[in-house]
Amino acid sequence: MNLSKNLDENLTKIKEILASDDIIFLDVDVGKNKGSLIFAGEIADKNALSQEVLKPLKALEQIDLSSLSQVFLCAEQKQVEEIEKIVEEVVTGNSVLLVDGLESAFSFGLKKFEKRSIMEPPTSTVIKGPREGFVESLPVNISMMRRKICSPDLKFINLRAGRFSDTAVSICYIDGIADKNLVETLKKKLQAINIDAVLDSSYVSKFLGEHRRSIFKQVGNTEKPDILAAKILEGRVAVFVDGSPIALTVPYLLIEDFQSPSDYYASSYSATISRIIRAISVMLSLFTPAFFVASELFHLQFIPFAFLLTIENSIKGIPLSPSYEMFFTLLIFEILNEASIRMPRYVGMVVSIVGGLVLGETAVSAGIISAPTLMIVAFSGICLYTVPELVQTFSVLRFLFLIIAGSIGAYGLICSALLILIYITSFETYNTPLCAPFSPLITKDLKDSIYKGFFIEHEYRPKSLNNFNKKRMKTK
Repeated sequence: MNLSKNLDENLTKIKEILASDDIIFLDVDVGKNKGSLIFAGEIADKNALSQEVLKPLKALEQIDLSSLSQVFLCAEQKQVEEIEKIVEEVVTGNSVLLVDGLESAFSFGLKKFEKRSIMEPPTSTVIKGPREGFVESLPVNISMMRRKICSPDLKFINLRAGRFSDTAVSICYIDGIADKNLVETLKKKLQAINIDAVLDSSYVSKFLGEHRRSIFKQVGNTEKPDILAAKILEGRVAVFVDGSPIALTVPYLLIEDFQSPSDYYASSYSATISRIIRAISVMLSLFTPAFFVASELFHLQFIPFAFLLTIENSIKGIPLSPSYEMFFTLLIFEILNEASIRMPRYVGMVVSIVGGLVLGETAVSAGIISAPTLMIVAFSGICLYTVPELVQTFSVLRFLFLIIAGSIGAYGLICSALLILIYITSFETYNTPLCAPFSPLITKDLKDSIYKGFFIEHEYRPKSLNNFNKKRMKTK
């Protein structure tokens, strides 16, 4: 609905929509004409509004309405002509000035939100390297990216999502490197989001995945500007969501989560050893509980004789079968983990340490579980958290492998592992194989996989990703 020249008529329509006590309608004089300044009292910057809008108006006695926009000192201003647009501007924090006799209103970007200060993100701590992380404010996050990449080729596409939240969403990419088709695909997916509210980037990630029911991740994420800058310079596209400190990236490769931010600020030898340890730890975490149960039930010949005698002595009087015993112990571990995360920080630390020690020691002493089982579950849990981004996925797989090993034995465990391997090697998101550069084998990309090559070896951008301008370094 377009504005009319009658101020009272416009205010009546707007007040019917914005019938809330925190919306302020301030009567002002615009020369000889009446005016009304509309803003949300709790999120508008009143000091800036006084200095940049009200003060210039009062300083002028005669104002030509045709050149009124030149009077204001606000750098971020625009004209709106529809009542719906005025309502949208006000609820997002902007201030709007309506003047009697004008069929358009002036919108001023003078909003002031309380925001968290920039600090090191808890999910990506490093010993060396930048310690700043994204915050919940979209403008601050964009400014951090602008500081990292001072180039006109760094582009942002601003969108809105959520019927009631009307959350600001921004697509970030490097023009000339990122695939334009991928950018357009993401833009269409974000515009098609039709839910009540988008309160975090995790809401958006559910709509960006191409396989809705898959257990594996399809969208990458990071809280560190330096890591995100490196990813989009390789050809990925990032998505920011206002109110979330986590930026999303597509396409996603499984190997990303085995790479730590500190790897790129350490020596190649140290980074390679760390990545090998992470890969081995994940394998041990997934298969050790299941293999132990399968060996106890079906394949005693797999266990060395000396260790077998130790196990035999420890399981005397245990009322549970090996599979139920391992399942029960893993369940206790998961419960302790959930409790430590959701309790207050210091109480959670006490629960995780004291609860684990007391429950574990008591359960072994009471003869409910055996010491080897407790040791294997604890070792498996520690190994699992060497790759924290994949904990949820691998926790489910660990229970799945345990159930299969307890039912069928090592044969079922091997078959299920092969099926999972076949599935992930054929898995693609946005025309990018999940297991690249191993499947398909891309030899030039192996220099930044499990093996961390020397900096001078990264002459070209990853061929695993659909990107342009393949060369990123002049070696001569």
